[in-house]
Parts: sequence; structure tokens; C-alpha cells
Amino acid sequence: MTDRRRVRGWARDLAMGARFAFSGRQGRVRTALTALGVALGVAMLLLAASVPHALSERDARTDARGGLLVDAGVEHSSDRSLLVADANTSYHDKELHARMLQAEGSHPVTPPGVDRFPRPGEMVVSPALKELLASQDGAELTKRFDHRVVGTIGKEGLSGPAELSAYLGTDELTPGATGVRLERFGISQDRPPMDPVLLMLGAVACVVLLTPVAVFVATATRFGGERRDRRLAALRLVGADAAMTRRIAAGESLAGAVLGVVLGAVLFALGRQGADEVSLFDASAFPSDVVPDPALGALVVLGVPAVAVAVSVFALRGVTIEPLGVLRESRPVSRRLWWRLVPPAVGLLLLLPLAGALRGDSGQVSETRVVSGALLLLSGVALLLPWLVGRLVNGLRGGTLSWQLAVRRLQLGGGTAVRAVSGITIAVAGAIALQMLFAGAEELSTRPTGQERTDARRITVGGGYRLSPAEAEQRTRKLRNIEGVASVSGYLEASQPIAGMTEAEQKYATVIVGDCARLRGLAALPSCHDGQVFRATAPERKGSGPPPRAGTALEVTGPGGKGATKWTVPASARTVRAKHPGWSDLPVEALLVTPSAAPVERFDVSYTGWIQLREDDPDVVEKVRTALYRDDPVAGIMQMHETETSKDFLALRRAVFAAATGVLALIGASMILSQIEQLRERRRQLAVLVAFGTRRRTLGASVLWQTAVPVALGLLLASGIGLGLGWALMRVIGRPVREWTVFWPMAGVGAGVIAVVTLLSMPVLWRLMRPDGLRTE
Repeated sequence: MTDRRRVRGWARDLAMGARFAFSGRQGRVRTALTALGVALGVAMLLLAASVPHALSERDARTDARGGLLVDAGVEHSSDRSLLVADANTSYHDKELHARMLQAEGSHPVTPPGVDRFPRPGEMVVSPALKELLASQDGAELTKRFDHRVVGTIGKEGLSGPAELSAYLGTDELTPGATGVRLERFGISQDRPPMDPVLLMLGAVACVVLLTPVAVFVATATRFGGERRDRRLAALRLVGADAAMTRRIAAGESLAGAVLGVVLGAVLFALGRQGADEVSLFDASAFPSDVVPDPALGALVVLGVPAVAVAVSVFALRGVTIEPLGVLRESRPVSRRLWWRLVPPAVGLLLLLPLAGALRGDSGQVSETRVVSGALLLLSGVALLLPWLVGRLVNGLRGGTLSWQLAVRRLQLGGGTAVRAVSGITIAVAGAIALQMLFAGAEELSTRPTGQERTDARRITVGGGYRLSPAEAEQRTRKLRNIEGVASVSGYLEASQPIAGMTEAEQKYATVIVGDCARLRGLAALPSCHDGQVFRATAPERKGSGPPPRAGTALEVTGPGGKGATKWTVPASARTVRAKHPGWSDLPVEALLVTPSAAPVERFDVSYTGWIQLREDDPDVVEKVRTALYRDDPVAGIMQMHETETSKDFLALRRAVFAAATGVLALIGASMILSQIEQLRERRRQLAVLVAFGTRRRTLGASVLWQTAVPVALGLLLASGIGLGLGWALMRVIGRPVREWTVFWPMAGVGAGVIAVVTLLSMPVLWRLMRPDGLRTE
């Protein structure tokens, strides 16, 4: 019976706290601010909980449309078979997924999301591509895709609503040579495991992005803490004990948190409806993809109210509420330092033993340990900042009136001001560490391309398989006639296997086919006429083997594309010195063959071109792509870059930047709410000061100083901890820190956000200085 009575008493106290949350105008406004703050955090957490489902749905749709990677090709045509060729391209740095389709029967299978099979000269496009083609920005792209649009691709065939995708109908594909025969779409093989470095990078990014959100949710549940404590003191005066006041405070926090969870769920449901209208850093999702994982969603819905109650009760441990007042109104005692150093120290101890764990390609590391270490280190910002602000302001004396007002306010109640900026300081510390880790991961994800120089005005052209020398010359002329192109050098190139070698020791010979004018650009030819073969050698070029000598047999495709035959390097082949061709810092070693000297039509030749632009103009690059695409959709271009970065890394970076943009917007909104709540707590003091003749300008300056001091110390602390976390994570992947000044941009962004928030709160400050602020409930 006693236990049942105790439960009823607890329920009664919690219900009383909930009634207080909605009693009076001030109580309702305070609860509304708390609920709005919690709602913003809950909406962001639910969005984060939806990421696994969104990625799973995206991968499933991408796999379902995969047609070139099926387990086994189809040997014979049928009523349902079709030929497919990859025709991907890009437009102003945006990837465009394209496939060429050719029906072999009367009922060919269609890709997911396509209702009508496109005939030759027709195409089915994604809604985003259709919109781009109809806009002025897509004028050049309409020249590249001259097919008639006969339909749009449905959601089932797109990775996201912003994807540029097209299926082109054609009748020019041949099985095995230019097209793959299929009877179904879809990929059945497993995906390769993700790079351990990128996996760790994603885990750290989740910690960095979600920790400020969790901190803000905890801060929002403490809105109106000073007024609540005075009300609890009044309850003590009428007979409530300390335990009862804590339960009442918990009920008040629980009411605001539950309302915030409901409002956050509503905001999330409304926001997900417009998910297909938002695209950040090329990342987009359909509304049906944005569904929280059941376990993570339940954790958010149940965890936020639990955190609200825990934070409310924990905050009262440092406050003595007596019937005649709140002890916190006197000078606070000095905060202890030692226990605040324990979490970051433990975090550092978790990360330091992992040094070099991901240095090799086969390295592995515990993501749980990395996440725990990063979380503990970042928590040091929130734990050490109150102590640092308290130690500094307690020793400050003198100064202008606005400075003294700000310092005195921080001395008496600096916790509120510190909590308001703790979210942004944690975000800055995490961003600094994340930027350092991104720099190291980019080095590991970057590979050399084989190009000897970087020049945005030079373009390499590839593709054009099985072209004849005449067709290659015609392509070169087309490229040369493009406005903005300074020069073009093109030829046919093949890599033919040397005959008579086992599979283990197989070697290949580079063969370049061209007329005498083209070959003279590659080697110093004493004389040249059609029918000759030359061996271009460069003794100074180390690491590249010389071309095969006379009498060496090369394997080539047999007549009609069947079987295999041999072609022997003639005894008349002269050895010449290779030259620097102009687009490369190294000479080209190869067999130089004039068109009639070899069965070129049976070589595995592809067109290779080198284009020099007059200037680095993206429009000229797109014109080159258009000319090539109209001639051969399979052909592609590559600008001169010595290195290329992994697509998985670039995709992860885009996703993290998109998420960081959302978190930054949330932090800005949350800080505005925190600032408004701080000013509401002080409305009576501000009105009294104005009534006694204090200038509004002085009070405005005091508010700025009150924010500036915690901000300056917070950014200093965040920079130190962020650099420490970044250094520890760089040791894990075995990379040295090459740049220690990465904290400047991040600290600048944090200071800028706080400055904007403070300025936006000025109108609220002026309104609270009115005489009606002297009224009280």
C-alpha cells in the first residue's frame, strides 16, 4: 500500500509540474520556447535516424537498374532481349547517368521506372534532366541530347529526385563490340566493403554533427530555470519538501519536452514532404526514403523526454531551494576542475593506442572506440568552458559601465550564457577535427592518373573503339573546328598482347596508328611514307619498356572478329628517338604504324586525342563533350590532372557538407531561442535599469559583452580541443598533420554565426526595455 501511495504521490507531483508549465502567460511562453527548441532538435535527430533507410532505398534502386554488371551475359537474342551501352557524361561538374538501349525483340525488358521503350531517336529522361533541358542553363546540353523526349523516368529508376538520367533509343549497337545483351536489369553481386578510412570518417562525422544537436536539446529543457527555481522556493514556503520540488521541476520539464517531441515529429513529417525539392551538394532523397529507423526513432522519441527530466533534476543538485529564496542568487562557489578533465583525458587514451591502425590497405579499427574517444574529447568543450569562464570573470574588475554590467551578470549567472554558446563551440571543435581528418583521408583516397602535369586547359579524349584511320582524322577535324580550341592532336592507339607468352608473364605492346604528319609529332622521323613502321624509344624514360623489336609477333583479332591471328613487326621497322609531344613532359615509347603497314581494322584501337584550349573556359569543355557525344556517346574526356580522388570519398564529403549545413542552420535557430530566453529572464532587471536612467545603448553593449566573453573563450577552447582530436585521428590513419591553421576558418564561421544571432536578438532587447517589463505575475 505504501508503494502504491508513493507512486500516486509522484504522479501528483509530476502532474502539478505539468500544470505549472502551462499556467500564466510567462509559463506558457517559457514552455513554448522550450518546446520549439526541443522540436528543432528532435526534427534533426529524426532526420539523422532516417539516413540508413534513405541510403538503403537509394542503393536498392541503383542496383535494380544496373544492367551492365549482371552475373552472366545472354548469348542469343530473344523476344525480350536488348542491347545496352554505357553513355554516361557530365555537364558543368554534374554527373549524368545515361544508357543507350536497342531492342532485339518485340517485347524487350524495360529499365525500372520506364513505361515505354524508347525507339531510335527517342529518349526517356528524369524529371530533373527534363527541367534542365527546358531551361536556358541547359542550352548546350540540348545539342548533346538531340533525341526527342517521349517520357520521364519514375522514382523506381532514379537514385534521387535531383539525379540527371536518360535512356536513349538507338539502332547502332552490335553485340559484344559496342553493346551488352541483356534480358533483365539488376545487380546480384554483393557490394565491396567500404574503405576502413572512409568508414571511420563517416562515424566521426556522425559524432561531430549530432553532438551539438544533443547539447542544444539538453539546453532547451533548461529554459526559464531561474524563474522556475523562484517558484519552487515559494512551494517550499507552503510546505513542499526538497524531493517534492525536484519531482515538480521534472514534471514541468517533461511537459515541455513531450510537447517538443510531438511538435518535432510534426515538423519532421512536414519537412520530409518537401525532401524532393531540396538538393545540397548533389545529395537528394525522395520523401518516401526519409523514414526513421524504428530503433533509432524510438530512441529519439523516448530518450529526449528522459534527458529532459535527467537534466532538470541534475541542475537542481547545485541549487539550494529554501522557503525564503534560492541560494544561487548569491555568489556561486568555485567550480572544480579535476573531474572536468577526466572525460577528454579518457577519450585521448582511447584514441592514442590506435595510432597507425589504418596505415595499410588492410587495416581495421573499432568504430565504437573511435566514436567513444571523439565523443569524450568533444564533451570536454562543454565541461571545461563553464570553469574557464568562471575563473576569468571572477578576477575581472573595473571598466566601462556596460562592461561591468556584463561581467557582474556572468559572475552571478554565467551558466546560462555558457550553455547558449556551448553548442556552437562543440560544433567548431568537431569541424576543425573533421577538416583535418578529411585532409588526411583525401590523401589516402587520391591516386595518380598517369598524367605528368596539371593544366585545366589541356584535355585528353578517349573512346572511339574500332575507328578507321579516316574516321579518326574526321574526328580530329571536328574537334579542331570548335570555337575556343587552340590545337588538337589525335591518333589511334592500341595495346596488343605479345604472342607466345603465358598468362602469368603476358606483356603488351603499345601501338600508335597515324599518318606521317601525326607520327612526326611523336618521334624524330628521318623520312616517312605510308606503309612504314617505326620503333620510338626514349632511353632517358625509366620504368617504361621499349617497343618490341623486329620479328616480334603480336596477337590480333581474326577476320570477321572471330578467332585470332598474328601480326609480326616487320624487319624494316626503323628505331627512332621519341620526342616530347607537347602535351606531356615525357616522350611516348611505342610502335608507330602508318595505316597501310598493318591490319589496323583488326587491332583493338581506340581514339586518343589531346586538346589545347585557348583559355580555361567551362563552356568550351562542354562544347567538346557535346561534339564527342554526338559522334560517339561512349567516348569521354578527362582534363589534365595528375591525381584523381575516390568517388566514395567525394560522395561522403558531399553528404557531410549537406548535413553540416543543416546542423549549422539548427544551431543558429537554437541560439536565437536561447538568446531570447536569456533576455526574457532579465526583462525585469532591464526595465528597472532603464527606469533609473541607464541608457539603452549601454544595456545593448552589456548584452554584446556578455555574449562575447564566453564566445571568445569557447572558440579558443574549441580550437585547442579540435586540433587535439584532429591530431589523434590523423595518427589513427597514419598521416602527418600538414596544416595546423585549419582552425581559423572554422572559428571565423562560429564567431560569424554568434554575431548574426546576437544582432538579430537586438529588437527583442529593445522591446523588453519598455516600462511594461516591470509587471510580474
